[in-house]
Amino acid sequence: MLFSSALIGLREGLEAALVVSILVAFLVKTERRHALRWVWPGVGAAVLLSVAVGAILTYTTAQLSFEHQELLGGSLSIVAVVFVTAMIFWMRKAAKSIAAELRGKMDDALNVGPAAVLLLSFLAVGREGLETAVFFYSTVQAAQSDTVQPLIGFAIGIAAAVVLAWLLYRGAVRFNLTKFFTITGVLLVFVAAGVLGYGLHDLQEAAFLPGIDTLAFDASATLPETSWYGALLKGIFNYSQQTTVLQAIAWVAYVAVVLPLFLKPSKKTAPAPAAAAASKE
Repeated sequence: MLFSSALIGLREGLEAALVVSILVAFLVKTERRHALRWVWPGVGAAVLLSVAVGAILTYTTAQLSFEHQELLGGSLSIVAVVFVTAMIFWMRKAAKSIAAELRGKMDDALNVGPAAVLLLSFLAVGREGLETAVFFYSTVQAAQSDTVQPLIGFAIGIAAAVVLAWLLYRGAVRFNLTKFFTITGVLLVFVAAGVLGYGLHDLQEAAFLPGIDTLAFDASATLPETSWYGALLKGIFNYSQQTTVLQAIAWVAYVAVVLPLFLKPSKKTAPAPAAAAASKE
C-alpha cells in the first residue's frame, strides 16, 4: 500500500508541479513576474479543492449503510480507473508538447487579464488534484487499510515530486520525462487493474452485480493477505486472496487491452509535401 500510494503521489504530484514550474518559468523569463501574484492563489485554490473532495468522499461514505458504501465505493473506483487511464494516455502523448501548450495558454491569459491567469492556474492544477483525490481514495479503499501507511506513502510521493520539479526548474537535474511517464504509466496500469477489480467486487457486495459467491480462486491457505508476501502483492497490485470470476476477468481484460495500447509506439506523422520539398532545397 505504501508503494502504490507513493507512486500515485509521485506521478500526479510531478505532473502538477511541472505545470506550475512551466507557468512560473514562462512568466519569469518573459519578465512578467507581476503575474505570479495571480498564479499562486489559483494553485492554492486547486490544492484546497482537492483536499476538500478527498475529505468529503471520506466523510460521506462513513455515514452510509454498508450496501450504499459498497455501491458508492465501487462506482468511484470505476470512475477513478477511467480518470487514470485517460491521464496516462494523455500524458504519454502530451509529454513533449505540454510546455509549449501551457506557455501559449498563459500568453493568451495575460492578454485577457488577472482573472484569466488565476483561472488558468486553477484549472491546470485542479484537474490533476481532482484525479489524485478520487484515485487515491479508491486505492486506499481497495487495499482496505486502516493504517496511516497510504497517507505516508502519498506524502512521500508528493514531497519527492515537488523536490524533483524544483530541481528540474533550477536546471540541477535533467532526465527523459517521456521515459519517466512511460515507466510510471505501466506501473499504474497494474494498480488501476486492481482498483477496477475491487470496484466490481464492491458492486457485487452491494448486490448491484451478480457473482459474489462465484470465485475464480481462493488462495487464503497458500497466499494469505496477512503474510508479508500477500500484503506486498495487495499493496502493489490490490491482490485479493478470494477473487471472484468477474474480478479476475476484469483484471486480465484491462491489462491485456490497456497495456499493449499504452506501450504501442506512437505513429510519426509524415511531413507535408511542401515542407518535404523545402527541406530538399
